[in-house]
Amino acid sequence: MDPVTSTENSAEMRNDFRDLLGHRIANWQPDTVTVELDIVPQHLNLAGTVHGGVLAALVDIAGSLSGLYCATAGNVRRAVTLSLNTNFTGQTSAGLIRAMGRKRAGGTSIYFSSVEVINEQGQIIALGEVVNRYRKGSESLHGIPALTYQPY
Repeated sequence: MDPVTSTENSAEMRNDFRDLLGHRIANWQPDTVTVELDIVPQHLNLAGTVHGGVLAALVDIAGSLSGLYCATAGNVRRAVTLSLNTNFTGQTSAGLIRAMGRKRAGGTSIYFSSVEVINEQGQIIALGEVVNRYRKGSESLHGIPALTYQPY
């Protein structure tokens, strides 16, 4: 199955935070994801560089999604973040940034991911580690039907 098609099928549900932040999934396959964000003025802090909260959000998103690829069209997988560690290693003010997440290890309910956020020049501007717990029904690569998903 084409990774982008799977992404579109898994993203059928409304996501207000995605709309607010403006990120998109560029590539999604089992255990890896690339999330992109075009920097706009709303992403900048008072110093004119990307706000650390934006970078931390991208680390959280890419770390979580790296373990949530769904192999079944129309189904979704969900998780909750248990721990998030972000280290800021550089700055950027404009252009495209990419958060590349990779699921490193895990079992049937908990998984561990690492993330690199890079700028257009390929420089690492943030690094992170994320620990997630699968929501009920999301342990399988096949997930659960998107229309029946109950978040709580």
